[in-house]
Amino acid sequence: MMEIWEVFSIVGTISFSLQGGLIAMEKKYDLFAVYLFGIITSFGGGALRHIIIGELGYDLWDQGMLFYTAVASITLILLFPTFFLKSRVLWANILDAIGVIAFAIQGAMAALTMNLPVSAVVVAALLTATGGGIFRDVLSQRRPLLLGEDIYGLWIFLVGLIIGLGWTTTNVHLILLFVVFTSLRLLTYFFDWKIPYRKY
Repeated sequence: MMEIWEVFSIVGTISFSLQGGLIAMEKKYDLFAVYLFGIITSFGGGALRHIIIGELGYDLWDQGMLFYTAVASITLILLFPTFFLKSRVLWANILDAIGVIAFAIQGAMAALTMNLPVSAVVVAALLTATGGGIFRDVLSQRRPLLLGEDIYGLWIFLVGLIIGLGWTTTNVHLILLFVVFTSLRLLTYFFDWKIPYRKY
């Protein structure tokens, strides 16, 4: 039977590969770039987490089914570009919300299984959820969402904190956590919630 963390890995991979490919198409990049952006967005965060926290058993070059899932998802965008591009901003935000929270949970769980402290669990959630997107945004010369005014990193931080404190003890808890924070991320987009900042 598939473990719950594997489910979140698959959900995050599909969402981020679609989103990365969509952004490359929006920039009118070639086919190679579309696949490159999708792969980087999907696996960049996990690779960064592995480097920072030294996760045992993680092999970037042996993603197996996840890699094929990412390629298939990117191909889907190429086969039906009009469907995705006509509402690309909406799709990008929906896919981002799903992928960010799924990978935040997956990253936090990976750190938790290593018996790392709460601070490391939070960092693992942040790295996994945002690392691939940051690589993608740098390559496409976009301002990373993590550094924008929208409430973005806060939701990821709270996901990592809740898991790190041991408040999610069952799969049902994790699924509820995913639903609640994905909804909060979507509400942030629809209602333009922002973190106050000081004007310089």
